[in-house]
Amino acid sequence: MTSLVYTVTETLRYRGAIGQWSWVLHRITGLGVLFFLVLHVIDTSWAVFYPGLYEEAIKIYQTPLFTAGEFALVAAVVYHALNGIRIAVFDYRPAWWRYQRQAAIYVLLGTVLILIPVFIGMFGHVLAHYGSNPDVLPLGTVLAAQLPFAVGIVAAIIAALILSALYGALAGDRTGTRKPPSAMEKFWWSYMRISGVLILPLVFGHLAMMHVLQGVFDITAQDSVIVATSAINESGTATEFVFERWSYAIAGVYVWRLFDIALLALVTLHGFNGLRYVLTDYAGNSTVRRAMVILCALGTVVLLAVGGAALLAGVDETAIQMAEQALQTIGQH
Repeated sequence: MTSLVYTVTETLRYRGAIGQWSWVLHRITGLGVLFFLVLHVIDTSWAVFYPGLYEEAIKIYQTPLFTAGEFALVAAVVYHALNGIRIAVFDYRPAWWRYQRQAAIYVLLGTVLILIPVFIGMFGHVLAHYGSNPDVLPLGTVLAAQLPFAVGIVAAIIAALILSALYGALAGDRTGTRKPPSAMEKFWWSYMRISGVLILPLVFGHLAMMHVLQGVFDITAQDSVIVATSAINESGTATEFVFERWSYAIAGVYVWRLFDIALLALVTLHGFNGLRYVLTDYAGNSTVRRAMVILCALGTVVLLAVGGAALLAGVDETAIQMAEQALQTIGQH
């Protein structure tokens, strides 16, 4: 905790080169994207396992608080992606680090240039939605719905601390000193750079389809064409949107399901490994440091298991019927 406070205070006092702020922004945007990833994967899995809850989750996403959060998310993704490319290029070409200041400025300019048309497209969806005078959930309801996620995160932290303490007691605490980078650490270093490049077309493709061409407000539009498919959302439920998208096939290949599987695997491993770097940087105690590693491993396994199970199982007609009944029950259909 002391090192975290020191980092924050020194960053606020820092008056030097742009590189420090690029480092801070990269971490903040990465943490923001990972937080949304956890919510998004769990919520989307409900389309398969709990369709009624998924419809309620989409209603929450269609509120002003999450609308503002969506714009922040897109900005975070774009900046983190471009800055990640800068880091990867310079890490593989150390001689170019003398240009890091110019590159950091180019990243900021590139982020702004990309966000201008993207935000214009997104804002069009926002105006159309709120101009129709929709029924918006109260802020208290929206915040209360996030409590289970908060409780889950706290429970995972406690579990990781307990497991770390037990391991230390049984195996002996041998993590008091930092060891030279292992082969595994070198692998993860390379993975972060390579996966960052591979993720780019997947993430930008997902943003284009799900936030610009069709936003969160459009996935519950009845009788609308579902983006990148030839299907129609006849029921106007978010569950049918997921069903039709994952069922869309070209030459017998479920293209968007495979797309989402690749995105889930790459981003989850990339995100939680990045979180591991951040958390262990500020964990001075060996037990806490080990607990942070366990926490990130647990998060990776759980998210891959939940998201993978949903993608492999897929949505069926029964789930759509359950979603329609849920909307009728809450008087939103």
